[in-house]
Amino acid sequence: MSSTPPRTSSDLDPAIAARLRRSPDGLVPAIAQQYDTGEVLMLGWMDDEALHRTLTTGRCTYWSRSRQEYWVKGDTSGHVQHVRSVALDCDADTVLVKVDQVGAACHTGTRTCFDTDVLLAAE
Repeated sequence: MSSTPPRTSSDLDPAIAARLRRSPDGLVPAIAQQYDTGEVLMLGWMDDEALHRTLTTGRCTYWSRSRQEYWVKGDTSGHVQHVRSVALDCDADTVLVKVDQVGAACHTGTRTCFDTDVLLAAE
């Protein structure tokens, strides 16, 4: 099964779409970060349509590679991500979405996806 989103037209601003550097499957990684604390919450994947929906609805929309569908964070769990800002990195191959996270960001029920396997911690 392919993890590639369907090739559909998107209403994403053509100037933004032209800048994006996508993976071969048409996706860019999207890092969700708590806007006021800087806490890194999770990483998801976006295509042009998911980014367009995120920019226009104020809610994070991702492409689920496992479910092969778009999902709006919090629609089933109630753990909503309210978008505060969206930025591209210097290479335009990663999106940083600063959010106000309601509840857990991780599908395991924890606040962040990056608190279980800490490989190196500051002393």
